[in-house]
Amino acid sequence: MTDSYASDAARWDAVCRRDKAADGQFVYAVRTTGVYCRPSCPARPARRENVSFHDTGAAARAAGFRPCLRCQPDGPSLEERRAQLVAQACRVLDAAEEAPDLETLAQACGVSAFHLHRVFKAHTGITPKAYAAQRRAGRVQRELGDAGSVTEAIYAAGYSSSGRFYAESNERLGMTPRRYRAGGEGVVIRFAVAECSLGAVLVASTVKGICCILMGDDPDALARDLQDRFPKAQLRGADADFEQTVAQVIGLVEAPRLGLDLPLDVQGTAFQQRVWQALREVPAGETVSYAELAQRLGMPDGARAVAGACAANPIAVAIPCHRVVRMDGSISGYRWGVERKRALLDREGQA
Repeated sequence: MTDSYASDAARWDAVCRRDKAADGQFVYAVRTTGVYCRPSCPARPARRENVSFHDTGAAARAAGFRPCLRCQPDGPSLEERRAQLVAQACRVLDAAEEAPDLETLAQACGVSAFHLHRVFKAHTGITPKAYAAQRRAGRVQRELGDAGSVTEAIYAAGYSSSGRFYAESNERLGMTPRRYRAGGEGVVIRFAVAECSLGAVLVASTVKGICCILMGDDPDALARDLQDRFPKAQLRGADADFEQTVAQVIGLVEAPRLGLDLPLDVQGTAFQQRVWQALREVPAGETVSYAELAQRLGMPDGARAVAGACAANPIAVAIPCHRVVRMDGSISGYRWGVERKRALLDREGQA
């Protein structure tokens, strides 16, 4: 037991708040019902004079109480049970040659389709269908490197028809399957490095749109970062037309409230794409915490996963991960430096 729950007053406060962090630290028993519960039990609150606290379930049972059937204080917590359900669903999807529909998947997990869909999305940020598509795309990528032909790779990855795969290929791979199989060779990326008030800025773009905006102090390091991201692409220096794009990006850095009216070509997992889209919906001059952003995505326990997606964002400022702060409003870490994050927020706040 931690010192945070050493006193009865602290324990009662945890029960009133249904504090999940207190689960496993103690249980509380209710004299009028004869049951004992986890601190986070969602049951109707009891009156304080009817509540007693016990260090363990065994101590509560010794005092004559029985475990609550709703929160099951002697078994895995609700969060643990949900995590186990999600893990079971993932195992079924990983093992299936062709992804089962939601009803079939739910039956295999012993729950309703509605419950599985809700819990899966809350824990992973994506639906079972999106997870299955993501895993299948991963299998395609592996098969394209090993199979004798693209057609063999498509069917080996679990697609029932080549037409269905080709309809999704650009979104899943970021290029045609034959080009992906060649390691991205032939993809042309134009780039340029410019200076602004926050240091060096590298802007890179494919024919579809901007694929990178990187910031730092060392232009050479930014160029190496780009090369590491696209090791087999054809990297080309800027031409006159592209210099206009770079100028727009520099303008965005200097005045983030202006926004950027240019197409983006950003590749990421289905979950990362959801987080990045949610970031673009945060208005300039406003901030949001990781927990609040997770709530907006329908996954209240997903703050850590949201933080990971923010850290993986390859397009600075245009996908404004600088607008995410800690719960208390303080500025947290930023991939391109905390001082740059503070400067961007100050510019938005002063406008």
